[in-house]
Order: sequence, then C-alpha cells, then structure tokens
Amino acid sequence: MAGEMVDYASNGGSANGYLATPENPNGKALIVIQEWWGLQPEIEAIADRYAEAGYYALAPDLYYGDKTEHPSEAEQKLMALNVEQAEQDLRGAVDHIAEISGANQVGSTGYCMGGALAIFAAAANPKVTAVSSFYYVFPHKKPDFSKLHGPVMMHFGTNDDFIPVADAEALVQEIKDAGGEVHAHFYEGAGHAFCNTANRLGTYDEALAELAWSRNIDFFEANLT
Repeated sequence: MAGEMVDYASNGGSANGYLATPENPNGKALIVIQEWWGLQPEIEAIADRYAEAGYYALAPDLYYGDKTEHPSEAEQKLMALNVEQAEQDLRGAVDHIAEISGANQVGSTGYCMGGALAIFAAAANPKVTAVSSFYYVFPHKKPDFSKLHGPVMMHFGTNDDFIPVADAEALVQEIKDAGGEVHAHFYEGAGHAFCNTANRLGTYDEALAELAWSRNIDFFEANLT
C-alpha cells in the first residue's frame, strides 16, 4: 500500500505531508511525526503500516522537503526548527486528517524529536486524545502538559544515550504532576531509535520494535473512538 504527498492548510498558509489511506478504514486517524532526519521512507512506511491496519495516517513534513542521513546535520536541523511553525503545521495536520477521515478524535505518535512533538500536537489541539511518544528528545522547550486531553504512552530504551532512564522517569513524573495520564514502557537493553528500520545509529531491534508496535495498536484501539 503506497501513500501520497498532500497539501493541507496551516495557519493561513499551507504545509504538506505523506498521507496513507486505508483500503478498509476502521474509523480512526493518526498523525505520525518524523525524527530529526526529516520525513524519511521509514516514517512513511510506518504511516503505510497504520493504513494497512485501517487507520488514516498523515506524516507532516516539518522540514519542508529537507532531510539528511548524517547525525551532525540532523542535530543542526533539530536545533534550527521553528517550534511555533511546527506547532501550526501539526495543528493543521490534525485538522486535515480529522476532516478527511471523519474521525472525531485523532491520535499522535512520533519518534525522537517527533516523540516530543507528538505531545506538543496533543497540547495544541484538543482533537488529539491519545499520544504514543517514542524516546522523547527535544532541547527547545516543553509543551504545556496540563493541556493534554487524553492518555500518553511513552517508550524508552534503558541504554538510550540521548535520554537516560533517570531523565525519562523525571519526564514521566512531570507529565503526571501536571495532571496527565502516562503509561511508560522501558525496553531492556534498547538504545535510542530502536524502532528505526534504517538503523542509522546501529540500534534497531526488530523484536522490541514489534513489541512496541503491538502496544501502540492496542493503545490506539482502546483510546480512539
């Protein structure tokens, strides 16, 4: 199943992203948010996989066509990200996927940078009622956790060089202290980006990635109507 690039409205302007449309819709919709590499094929493949499971899935292109394979360049792109523009683009993506799918609620999920932005999307748009965040990394600022409108599931590796377990646990507690409902999973021995099939950091773990995928499906099935 192959998706397509589409344009959508964003704060009076336009943005675009990769849309995967299900052949047999289950009435549910998601946004899938990129890592710091940009909108890469592995993120599009995740959107396709959700579509195969019945979800409408939209992966916004927050770098507007730019992408990289090199960690140093990816870090520069993350640091240069306009957070306010990204929030606008995410709000637009949520509104667009809700409109075309007919879903009253939207889920958000993302990886690394996208793991944080998935929570930003939920805090910025009340249509987002369930979030699955993978190995959250974001140096700019934090979303307003008190504005979340549904549960958050978080995935961390115990060998993640970017977010140590103590930092991950502190982040989970911070969301809880703000009134959020959090379900945190720690994957023993997993490094950062353990779900990334491109394996740019040499940390991909198929077994753990599949475990996380099954948890994601169960979570969204239970929390999106």
